[in-house]
Amino acid sequence: MTPFFVMIKCKLGETYQVANAIADAEIASEIYSTSGDYDLLVKFYIEDGADIGHFVNEKVHPVPDIQDTKTIITFKAF
Repeated sequence: MTPFFVMIKCKLGETYQVANAIADAEIASEIYSTSGDYDLLVKFYIEDGADIGHFVNEKVHPVPDIQDTKTIITFKAF
């Protein structure tokens, strides 16, 4: 499995709704609220060799009230 993170900026006042929608979809491993430029940090796992861009486009971006995302690809755990 390949882990990666997506930082999500939500429309004002919609952070909990976005987090709940992602949790209900059962596509994320972990969901954290954050301070700063983004509202959520979400950890995902996909099968090795699967396309991260397609996953984000097809599973994350359709969630209502997401304003912006930033995908972080990881390489090695220490």
